[in-house]
Amino acid sequence: MKQKDIIFQLSVRSIRLHFLRSVLAALGIVIGVVAIATMGMMGANMTLSVTEELSSMGNILVVKASGGESGGGMPGVGGPGGSGRSGSGEDLVTEDQFRDIERIASKYGTVYALYSESDTIEVGDNLRRSTIYGLDPDVIPAILTLSDGAYPKSTSSVIIGPSLAERFDLKIGSKIDIGDSDEGPTTTVRVVGIIEERGMSMDLNTDSAIIGGEKLFIGMYGGEGEYGQVNIILDDINDAETVSTEIVDQLNKKEEQVSVQDSSRMLESITSTLGTMTTFVMAIAGISLLVAAVSIFSGSGRSEFSGASVPRGQRSGRCSSMRRESSELSGQ
Repeated sequence: MKQKDIIFQLSVRSIRLHFLRSVLAALGIVIGVVAIATMGMMGANMTLSVTEELSSMGNILVVKASGGESGGGMPGVGGPGGSGRSGSGEDLVTEDQFRDIERIASKYGTVYALYSESDTIEVGDNLRRSTIYGLDPDVIPAILTLSDGAYPKSTSSVIIGPSLAERFDLKIGSKIDIGDSDEGPTTTVRVVGIIEERGMSMDLNTDSAIIGGEKLFIGMYGGEGEYGQVNIILDDINDAETVSTEIVDQLNKKEEQVSVQDSSRMLESITSTLGTMTTFVMAIAGISLLVAAVSIFSGSGRSEFSGASVPRGQRSGRCSSMRRESSELSGQ
């Protein structure tokens, strides 16, 4: 027990003699521990945030053409302000392929085909490019929620994303010219609804897009029955692998015609990567803290007990003094 008291009193004496250094050493360790804890919490929160953002699209399958038949659009139809879909070289899902996909997947959820094109839009004196989507009017209410207005019912009415509405100060009744007037004819559409913000998604990125009916899109760009992709919104996320396998097996029997993108697998991959990054950063921080602590205490020990920088006479006097103090403490 006396031995423990001696060690404690010697420690207190050392802290008293080198108070500033002791405070700085303790402060460094506290800051290191807080930094590690903070990085761990930040990594966990980032993983949770990304997981929540992506989990909403975890039940979505996207089917795209991957060779085989390639849609070429309608000859001579260039669309407003551009060359349209003809000659773009992009592989498109044909009407027959869409019907096959619909037959396979409709029992598992909602299946819809999607036209899409990037084009110039003009609002007043403002010009920019935006994505134009063409959808079956009956499907739009099932997949998109409005924050204001109504769904399009005519070939001249559209709904728009909230980011686009905010950027151009668009409201219900505003008009948009689609197409570049310097390159060809333009099409004027009227805004009848504004979509709720959806954020990142695999199926539709609508926040800065214009969405209209199929007839509006075909009238501008042609390519009837030639879709950019087919989206499947599953009722049960556990059916993702089954549906993917059935589509690939039936449509790619003779040659590869379509590919299926499974968002749930992407979610798992991103979550795993974020977890690994968080662990790696925390491990580096922990090793750095350990090295710093060892360096601080080893330096403190050397300066306390080594007499390298003390003249010979003073060194022996200090050692005698320390022995006397130790004897007195033992006597107590």
